[in-house]
Amino acid sequence: MANAGTNSNPLSPVATRLLKRAQRESQSGDAEAAMRTVTSVLALAPGNAEALRWMGIAAQNLGNHEGAADFFRRALAELPNDADLHVGFGVALYHRGKVEEAIDHLRRACELTPQSTSAWYNLGEALKREAHTGEAIEALEHVLAIDPAHVQARLQLARAHASIGRVELAVGELRGLLSRDPENANAWFGLANFNTVRFDAEDAGRLQRTYARGGRTPEEHDMLGFALAKALEDQGDYAAAFDVFTQVNGSRRRFERWNAQGERARVEAMLRVLANWVPPPSADPAFGSEVILIVSIPRSGSTLVEQILASHPLVNGANEIKDLPQTVDAETRRRNIAFPLWVPDANAQDWRRLGGEYLVRTARWRERKPRFTDKNLVAWYLVGPALAMLPAARVVVVRRDPLETCLACYRQWLTGDAGFAYDLDEMADYCIDFMRLTRFWLDKLPDRILDLEYETLVSEPEPTVRRLLDFCGLPFDPACLEFYRTERTVLSAPSAAQVRQPLQRNTARADRYGSKLDPLRKRLRDAGLLA
Repeated sequence: MANAGTNSNPLSPVATRLLKRAQRESQSGDAEAAMRTVTSVLALAPGNAEALRWMGIAAQNLGNHEGAADFFRRALAELPNDADLHVGFGVALYHRGKVEEAIDHLRRACELTPQSTSAWYNLGEALKREAHTGEAIEALEHVLAIDPAHVQARLQLARAHASIGRVELAVGELRGLLSRDPENANAWFGLANFNTVRFDAEDAGRLQRTYARGGRTPEEHDMLGFALAKALEDQGDYAAAFDVFTQVNGSRRRFERWNAQGERARVEAMLRVLANWVPPPSADPAFGSEVILIVSIPRSGSTLVEQILASHPLVNGANEIKDLPQTVDAETRRRNIAFPLWVPDANAQDWRRLGGEYLVRTARWRERKPRFTDKNLVAWYLVGPALAMLPAARVVVVRRDPLETCLACYRQWLTGDAGFAYDLDEMADYCIDFMRLTRFWLDKLPDRILDLEYETLVSEPEPTVRRLLDFCGLPFDPACLEFYRTERTVLSAPSAAQVRQPLQRNTARADRYGSKLDPLRKRLRDAGLLA
C-alpha cells in the first residue's frame, strides 16, 4: 500500500482497538457490523483516514457506492498517494456511472503501485466493460505477468478476447485453466457461454462427475449445472438437459430478487396512467437524432440488430448501457413521486432537460461516430418517456417467437435485472407484459418505433436490413449485410461469438424439447402469443 501523506486525526487506544475489530468484521463478511463499529471510531476521531477507508470498504460491500465514494474521497484528502484508496474510489465512481473519473483513479493506482494486481485487475475490468478492449487486455495481461495464478484475471482475459471475436484465444485460456484445475466452475461455465463452442462426450462425462460432487458454493454448483445441460444438449439428450436446467434455474431463483406480481403491477400502472398521454410537442423536433434505442427481451436478436447497425460507418454500438433508466430514476427521486405517476405532469421543458442530461451522460459513445445504439434490458418500460426526452430518437423493438425466446432465456444464466428467466411461468409473464406494453407504445407512437421480427430478419436479410436503416435515417451500406466481419466489442458473452457468423437459419430449439414445454406453450397460447 502506497501510504504517503499524513493523518491529521490520530486514533486513541480505544479507537485503535475498535478499528481492528471493524477490520476483522469486514474481512469475515459482516459489513453491517463493520460499519457500526467504524461509526464509533469516527465518533472518537472524526476524519481519521483509516477509519474513513474501512467505512468506505463497508459501504462498498453493502452496495452503497455513493456512500463509499464519499468516504474514499475524504480519506484521499488525507492520503492522496494511497493506491488502495484510489482503487476503492475508482470502483465506487464506476458503479455511480462516473466512468472517466473512475478510470483516471484506477490508472493513478497503477502508477503508484505498478506491482498491484488489484489496481491492474480493476482497471482492466472497468476498461473491458466500457469496450476499451485492447487496453483492458493489456491491463489483464499485466496482472498475469505479476501473478500467473490469478484465476479471475485469466477468466476476464478470456471474456475480453471473446468480446472482440477472438473466440479461439478465449477457449484456449479457459481450456488451459481447466488443464490446471479440471473442476473450475467458472471455466466450464465460460466455455458453455460461448454458444458456438460444442462439448464432446468426454466433456459431458467430466461435467456429470464434477456436478455430482458436493462441497461447492451454490453459485459454483449452478454454473456447472448450466454447463452440464449445454453438454447434454450437444450430445442430443434434451430430456436430461431440461431436467438439469430445471434444477439449476430453481436453485438460482432462490437467490434472485424478482417480484413477478410487482412487475405486472408496474406494467398495469403504465397502461392505466399513460393511456391518454402523448409526449408534449418539442421546440426542436430534431433533438435526440443521435440515439437509436434497441428494445427487446434477452436472447431475441437484439445483439444481432445492434451488430448490424454498428457495422454502419455512422453508428457506434454502445452495448447495454444504463444511462436511460438512471436518468429517469434520478428524476423520480428529484420529484419524490413514483414512476410513471409523474410522467403526465412533466412539460416540454422538463423533457428537454432530461434529454440533455441523457445526451451528456452518453457523449462518450459519439466521440468517433455521430450516432449510437442504446440496448438496455429495461428500456421497453421507458419507450414513451425516452421519446418525450429525445423526440428525434428512433426505437427498434426486436422480438422473436415467444416460445423460442422463453426457452432461450431459460437455457442461459442471465444476470442483472433478469430474475424472471429462472422460472418458466414468470418468464411467460414477462414475455406477455413485454408484448402488451410494446404494442401499446407502437399504437401510440407508430412513426417513431419499428417492429422488427427476428425470424423475418433471418429469412429476408437484405430487405429487412434496408427497412431498418431507412427507419433510422441511415443510407444503405453493404457492411451491414456482412456484420459478422465488423470488428467491435460485444459485451454480451452468449452473443459475442454468434454475431461473428453469418445469419443462421436453424436456431429454433423448442421442438427438440417436445412435451417438456407444453405448460409454457399453453400459457403463451392462452395469452394470444402463439397460434
